[in-house]
Amino acid sequence: MTLERQAVRPPAQSRGAGPAGQPAAQALRRRSRREEILEIAVGLFATRGYHGVSMDDIGAAAGVTGPALYHHFAGKEAMLAAALIPVSEQLLAGGQARIAEAGEDPAVALAALVDFHVEFALANPAVIALHLHELDRLPDEPRRQIRRLQRLYVEEWVGTLTALWRGSLNDGEARVLAHAAFGLMNSTPFLGGEVDRERRAELLRAATLAALRG
Repeated sequence: MTLERQAVRPPAQSRGAGPAGQPAAQALRRRSRREEILEIAVGLFATRGYHGVSMDDIGAAAGVTGPALYHHFAGKEAMLAAALIPVSEQLLAGGQARIAEAGEDPAVALAALVDFHVEFALANPAVIALHLHELDRLPDEPRRQIRRLQRLYVEEWVGTLTALWRGSLNDGEARVLAHAAFGLMNSTPFLGGEVDRERRAELLRAATLAALRG
């Protein structure tokens, strides 16, 4: 399995755009040491599996001693939660923003949702791998929080799909299509590098839209 190196970003931050009125240059702040350690931990979890990585492994890869590492994170579970909860929040907020920008046109909204999710999946294959394989390692409360955010994100897609299909698709059927689309777009951890990134994005967008538009 080939995983592209990815960065774990705070949920409110996205590709050079800061909050309203804030210059993009200011929004692209330097990552903290905690964020750098988390990025390394995510990469190790994704390639070796959660149980295949120890705190000592993470500390060695990050060049951080045990006490300093525990200053940032209480343990592996805390790292996993710190990686997955902001991502789920970011997906929900990003999906809602795309739908709002599309206005009353569900076709435009769907295309925007697909573009958004494909770009996210290509930029964050290691995080996708963690969601697919390691979510159940979390304690009950953070796992419930992530599941709730995921359900809310799915419902944004469901609303868009039912509007697009104009009553010929019920909510349950729309959820089936939404999850099938996620399967396509979230295939990025398993894609090799023989196709360049731009072409991969193009193929994933086209396949997803074809599946959803019927």
